Amino acid sequence: MTESPSVHHESPIYRRIADRLRDQILSGALGDGDRLPGENALMKEHGVARATARQALAVLINEGLAVPKRGSGVYVRLFRPIRRHGSRRLSREQWAQGLAIWDSDTRGRSYVVDEVTILREPASEQVARVLGTGEVWVRRRRYSVDGRPVQLAASCFPADLVEGTAVVLPDTGPGGVYARLGELGRAPVHFSEEVRARMPLPGEAESLSLPAGTPVISVTRVAFAEGGVPVEVNEMILDAASYVLQYDFDA
Repeated sequence: MTESPSVHHESPIYRRIADRLRDQILSGALGDGDRLPGENALMKEHGVARATARQALAVLINEGLAVPKRGSGVYVRLFRPIRRHGSRRLSREQWAQGLAIWDSDTRGRSYVVDEVTILREPASEQVARVLGTGEVWVRRRRYSVDGRPVQLAASCFPADLVEGTAVVLPDTGPGGVYARLGELGRAPVHFSEEVRARMPLPGEAESLSLPAGTPVISVTRVAFAEGGVPVEVNEMILDAASYVLQYDFDA
């Protein structure tokens, strides 16, 4: 029997251009914030049409390795991931000593809460079902690390529990809200988290400055005090390209 000759299909030229640029990014030749060659430069260097150059840059944008800035160009978006250690960051030892949860996540990197709103409002159906109350105080924040927005968070607390306490102030003090709950006799003793991945809503993509095609990680955490009493529902939206989620388990 005669075998048919194998056929080698070379990848399209826009992908070969994207591959070369990707190699430069991952090797460190192009660093975070560096401007990539523009369409005109790629056209001249590779002898291709503008549409081909645009396709090559679009590949990197859709992979989350680059971000376009209107009227300026396309820039490398290479961010050292935040390692979010599920159990260590929520340990009583952390917040009881006056440390913030984010101190565990960032390990000395610069972080800020650059947007905060605190409102008393009706609970959503899901939150009301968990907390067993129709009114909640909600703390909404945006966190940025090394100057880049990486997480949105909305923490809901039973309104009657935290009314008039530091939980409803912009600065909750050493140890954050969990230390303040402890002072109210409602220190968290157990946490439950649900994690899923999805594409961002338009408002989330805008708030986190996400390039097209970048998914988010949605984490919903419930904090329970002694006796299984729920005291917080925290809904977090994480830039998936900026995080590594770590969980440790005993066999």
